[in-house]
Amino acid sequence: MGHEVIALPRTDDQITAMQSLRILLASTAVVLGTGLPALASSSVWYNSEGGKVRLVTSGKPDEAGRIQGVLDIALKPGWKTYWRDPGDAGVPPQIDISASTNISDARFSFPPPQRHDDGYGKWAGYDHPVSLPITFTLSAPDQPAVIDANIFLGICETICIPVQTRLSVDPGADPDNAKDAAQVKAALATLPAAPRPDFGINVLPGDHETLIVEASFPGDPEAADFFVAGERDYMFGAPVRSEKDGKLLFTVPILDRPSTTPTDGGLYYTLTSAEGAVEGMLPFP
Repeated sequence: MGHEVIALPRTDDQITAMQSLRILLASTAVVLGTGLPALASSSVWYNSEGGKVRLVTSGKPDEAGRIQGVLDIALKPGWKTYWRDPGDAGVPPQIDISASTNISDARFSFPPPQRHDDGYGKWAGYDHPVSLPITFTLSAPDQPAVIDANIFLGICETICIPVQTRLSVDPGADPDNAKDAAQVKAALATLPAAPRPDFGINVLPGDHETLIVEASFPGDPEAADFFVAGERDYMFGAPVRSEKDGKLLFTVPILDRPSTTPTDGGLYYTLTSAEGAVEGMLPFP
């Protein structure tokens, strides 16, 4: 099992995301808050025990009707937060924009994570302040938009505290804020690149219980790591490294899977090395 967790009110979707967590029934105060609406391209900060969070946007939508933003997570020293797939006992970041005006969709992107072992299990995340890019899609690109987002994520030290807050932004109120635009641009620059022939993976034949990939990458093999995100009822264990014919292999246990293998889409993966990271999609195993 992973970190112990302070319980707080949550939606059905959040219960699903947290179903594998060990709940610590303690008298600690509930970490639940609401950030006041911000008439600017960034929201106010919401403070929690392990750090603070806010939304920052680039202000203006692009020609396709998308506004780029970030969830800015300022962690205190010693605290951590999770990647898109945190393992079997974590809380992935979530965003609900249903209360927003003229926003039809919001999707996270993730910088390369690091592997952590807290003594209970291994999981993927960040042990430093991090900005998670978010792409907001407008319903009507030529109309004003207000982002009213419910944010849910886990911030962990010796215990893991679910943080839930509402953050609001009116991007059109301050569309030329150079500082906010620069922060969004910097966050986008941290994202993994697209795979290439000398830096990527090749999926090898496995079985119903394992995913096996052969990795190609620049630099020291000891610095390489492979992360795959469980979605569509897939759940994965930590990968096991091995070498065959001079190639680095990652064998990933499939802990749970859907009764029927999906035929559409795939699973996100990230391959990291001493010289950067790439991200792509692999077929459902």
